[in-house]
Amino acid sequence: MSTAEFDEAEVWSRARTGDSAAFATLFDRHRDRVFGHALRLLRATHDAEDVTAMVFLEAWRRRESVHVVDGSIVGWLLVTTNNIVRNHSRSAHRYRNALAKLSRPEPQPDHGPAVDEALDGSDRNRVVREAFATLDARDQDVITLCLIEELPLAQAAAVLRVPIGTVKSRLSRAKRRLGETTLARLEPVLEGGAE
Repeated sequence: MSTAEFDEAEVWSRARTGDSAAFATLFDRHRDRVFGHALRLLRATHDAEDVTAMVFLEAWRRRESVHVVDGSIVGWLLVTTNNIVRNHSRSAHRYRNALAKLSRPEPQPDHGPAVDEALDGSDRNRVVREAFATLDARDQDVITLCLIEELPLAQAAAVLRVPIGTVKSRLSRAKRRLGETTLARLEPVLEGGAE
């Protein structure tokens, strides 16, 4: 078979016997045409993509019943596209009707702000944030990179433009300072919570 003449019937014959490479060749040859037809009918890209996938799945699944007309399977693919689009449209219609029969849920207030307040307003979190804020910029940077964001030491060193050994020593000192400051600030909170 020369590159100038493509024998689709022969390629389909190989695909019918389970040759996935031959089927892939036909998929590559016809997928844009099937997709374009589905898109014209459905007017939604994601639905047309789904239909295109289903058409070729059906072609593979029903290989024995696919009709080659004038040496091509494109007619079968396009008719199958119509059938799948009709099934898709009926299914979408049934889904919309089912949703319409359901009673509308009562609007619920957004619980996000309350959750945020509970998390941000907790004494322990507040104390840790305040203790972090008292650290100098270098300590905040090394804690942010190495502890909060969990970057590898080498990457943190590259960001901070210092040797890895410097990152290790800064991180050790920063953790110690943060721990001491947090503990000092938490003691009154813990004592107040124990009462």
